[in-house]
Amino acid sequence: MSRLSLITGVILFSISILWAQDTPEKKAPSYGWKNTVVGDLNFTQNAFTDWKQGGENSWSWAANLNAKFENDQEKYNWSNSGRFAFGQSQVGDAAARKAADEIKLESVFTYKLGVLINPYVSGTMTSQFAKGYSYDPVKTEVSDLFDPAYFTESAGVGIKPNDHIKTRLGAAFKQTVTSRFTNYADDPATAEVESFKNEFGAESVTDYNFKVSERIIYEGKLQIFSNFKGVDVIDVDWDNTFSAQVSEIIKLSFNLRLLYDKDIYYKRQLKQTLAVGLSYTFI
Repeated sequence: MSRLSLITGVILFSISILWAQDTPEKKAPSYGWKNTVVGDLNFTQNAFTDWKQGGENSWSWAANLNAKFENDQEKYNWSNSGRFAFGQSQVGDAAARKAADEIKLESVFTYKLGVLINPYVSGTMTSQFAKGYSYDPVKTEVSDLFDPAYFTESAGVGIKPNDHIKTRLGAAFKQTVTSRFTNYADDPATAEVESFKNEFGAESVTDYNFKVSERIIYEGKLQIFSNFKGVDVIDVDWDNTFSAQVSEIIKLSFNLRLLYDKDIYYKRQLKQTLAVGLSYTFI
């Protein structure tokens, strides 16, 4: 997994250099708060009556809320963002199952030195809203609200060569907090069952956004945390979203997320979502 992280980092660094070489005409800076809150709602339903070709009744829905509050000043930048998602699906006579569930908060304070590289401090929190289940081979509860919850505090330096990409790298503490599902935080090498784990390492976060066309936007976020205990202990969260604004309120989106955390599962995890639904910008 460390090879994938290294290759990905090199690719993103190369992209940043290429974009940095293409320096557009600078505009006068606009300081102050810039706030955005966007909500999406998607719903799909299938129903069959005397349908001889076969098929099962099904439905699914998902709601997303993305918020960003950024205060950009001459000497500093304070960026706060929140991502909230929840959805369910049902096929046939089976009970409804969770299809999406995420709570993610991030706050980054950057002090501007007037150069390309600037120091920062940041804090993030990740968890979920509702109970999660594994259905193989039987229905088993595996997670719940803030069980587990992940917190990361980081300080280091950041680089923003242009409006498309920004990267930060620093030393970080990462905490895993659990209540009933201690397997996310427990150290199997000890006899005691731990419900809290604190790790110290290095964190790299790269945000990338690009306007593919007048109506299509790509947004990517690559987060890498490496525990100083060993180079093989690397957590990777790579989130990629293509959004197309079909009309003023109709939006199509494709999301591909790669997740690797050795403490959760020894293999890489993939999640893909294609959705069409209503989109509304609150502010």
